[in-house]
Amino acid sequence: MPPLLPIVLLLLPSLLAATGTADDICIVGSGISGASTAFFLTNYTTSLPQLRVFERRGKVGGRLATVTVGGDDFEAGGAIIHPRNLHVRRFAALLGLAPRDDGDDDWLGIWDGGRFVFSTLRPPPPGSSWLRRRLHGLANSLLLLRRYGLSLLRMDSFVQEMLQKFLLYYNGFESRPVFDSVEEMLKWSGLYGLTQRTLEQELIDAGLNSQTISELVTVITRINYGQSVSISGLAGAVSLAGSESGLWAIKGGNWQLAAGLLKTANATLHLQEGIDSISDAGDYYVLKSNEGHEYNCKVTVVATPLDEVNIKFAPPVSIPPRKMQHTHATFVKGLLNPKFFGLSSVSDIPELIATMELPDIPFSSISVLKKHGEHDMIYKVFSRAKLDDTLLDQIFSIREETIRIDWPAYPHYHAPEDFAPIILDGKHLYYVNTFESAASAMETGAVAAENVARLIISRLPLGLRAGLSSPESELHIKSFAGEQDSGRVDL
Repeated sequence: MPPLLPIVLLLLPSLLAATGTADDICIVGSGISGASTAFFLTNYTTSLPQLRVFERRGKVGGRLATVTVGGDDFEAGGAIIHPRNLHVRRFAALLGLAPRDDGDDDWLGIWDGGRFVFSTLRPPPPGSSWLRRRLHGLANSLLLLRRYGLSLLRMDSFVQEMLQKFLLYYNGFESRPVFDSVEEMLKWSGLYGLTQRTLEQELIDAGLNSQTISELVTVITRINYGQSVSISGLAGAVSLAGSESGLWAIKGGNWQLAAGLLKTANATLHLQEGIDSISDAGDYYVLKSNEGHEYNCKVTVVATPLDEVNIKFAPPVSIPPRKMQHTHATFVKGLLNPKFFGLSSVSDIPELIATMELPDIPFSSISVLKKHGEHDMIYKVFSRAKLDDTLLDQIFSIREETIRIDWPAYPHYHAPEDFAPIILDGKHLYYVNTFESAASAMETGAVAAENVARLIISRLPLGLRAGLSSPESELHIKSFAGEQDSGRVDL
């Protein structure tokens, strides 16, 4: 008979492979959707099983990340927060995160590949008086009005109507249902129709002229979604809202939102541990990771786009095909070449170069992130494809440092949009990022996550916190400001 101890030792790894109890709630993805789901589950319930969050990368944040160029940190992923992004605003305030306001004085130039067809005025010098800045803003408004006419007002009306409907998602629980499908969620707010037609169709019906659509609207959708006005109407409206005044970001990086929410939720964070498979085991799910571990989970929430990750489901789940739009973000420390833009001096180049939808233009936008001097700046270039060194050396006269990042940033939008189920299997396998087929932003991720958290609570014996009649009440959170976190996202 062979010795018993060696056999036990050989079997021990497999005996210990399954980790956690079958009551655990497991979240796949540590971006804003996953972190928000964890946060709302914790804050909306009186007691909660163990929360586990899995992140295949070594740092939290998902598509919220910073990049270091020339010794300074800049947003590389989700970069802007709208004044009416109420969840994200509340997160920032409760976490003690300070806003970074870059101002609304961008010097915009719309480039058609040969010349600038329209430019706003150069911004006033730093330290200018309030009156001078006010007059500068007024002059730019008049320039825009002269070129685009009443279409500007009609575009604003279109965006404001969308925002008013979106604000319904912040209603109190007594007047806001829990939704088990994206279609139901959008129809309740009156936004579903926008996902079934293109932005161009919606704006033509709204009375915008062709010049406004081909120039101003197009450059906004190219900057914010890397796509043309053929995107679906709701995504287009969200993109246009991202060009309004009052936009801001988190000082030190928007990644801190995800890190702070996960810390507050007391979630067990599994960094550098991606999930390879999710199997239905009857009353729970077995998650197998790329580290060879198994986790038993009563509830599993997929909070990452399934379009470019290879997670195997048993039994298989059915979701409509969806292509992700890749945005190539190229950061350059150096100096633009004015001759490339048909200009004689660098000082004549607008600080935000936006481009029209023409086949020969190789990039969507170029923006100045920081000026170290008149001949030493840091730029961010957005493009749909990688920009090779030969092309970059034509665009820039000086390149001291170049960093390239390829983001699967958001869905490739089309109309009509199809939506994957929120509940993937009719049981307790949930998909937050199906809502991205309507629109993709930090706030839409938080809104979708809040609904999924309420849906889980409504379908499990989890006690709703007493007196919780609206999302604003009874949010419990500890200060995160000033803390160093090992989960920092820094590319």
